[in-house]
Amino acid sequence: MDYKKVFDRFEDQNGFIKTIAKPAIDGSQKAALNRKGNVLYNSGDVEGAKRIFLTTGYSDGLSRVGDYYKSQGRELDALRMYWIAPDRNKAEPIIMRLSALIQKLMHEEEDHFDE
Repeated sequence: MDYKKVFDRFEDQNGFIKTIAKPAIDGSQKAALNRKGNVLYNSGDVEGAKRIFLTTGYSDGLSRVGDYYKSQGRELDALRMYWIAPDRNKAEPIIMRLSALIQKLMHEEEDHFDE
């Protein structure tokens, strides 16, 4: 299959692959925003903090948001934060569990069709 042709169909529609243009933020603005994000996070406004950390690319903050999501049982949201952070050490165990789950589901499906 020619994947280039498949993706070329969506080139003009600007919606197939999501791209985010990061705003230009100087160092002092970024530091101030990260401090505000930390205040929000510590006061319990995790979603507000997440928006700031995504804007600034603050990897430690994103990883902490991932930790919060994981503690709430929201592993896919945690994985997204770890992946963006990037914190591969925290992402890897989730990826391994998801891979094992998918493999198990595939084997169950194969067993179902073999019957």
